[in-house]
Amino acid sequence: MRSRATREEGRTDGVRVRVLGRPFAVWVLMAVIAVLNGGFRETVLVSWLGERVAHVVSTALLVATILLVASGFFRSTSIDYRRRELAIIGVCWTVLTVGFEFLVGYVEGTPVSVTLGQYDVFAGQVWIAVPVTLLVAPLLFGRVLRRR
Repeated sequence: MRSRATREEGRTDGVRVRVLGRPFAVWVLMAVIAVLNGGFRETVLVSWLGERVAHVVSTALLVATILLVASGFFRSTSIDYRRRELAIIGVCWTVLTVGFEFLVGYVEGTPVSVTLGQYDVFAGQVWIAVPVTLLVAPLLFGRVLRRR
């Protein structure tokens, strides 16, 4: 009879917790990039383009950067992530980002209603593209495009 550890190694549907550390480090990098992007938006883009257009341009730049970072990470890693692990990575990246957003808002004294308003696509907000990108990028680059 095989030991539990041996059985777990042979499973193809389990989650290997030990392989989730590197994607967390990638999220930290993306968080730093997002903060720099926000600074760039406020110090440069707003004065050039106005608040609304600067927000859209900044969001598009951040989405493109997230895609580049995620693509680079999943192309360069030697780990063959399982579909479930990629889904967990996407959910974690999204939860960490939204949590970070609300934490920063809280520290700055921004009402929760204002932070929530940034996710209102019916009001013309585009920020939702960032968490959606974070959610799907691991599956896209870790599974779909990696097979090519």
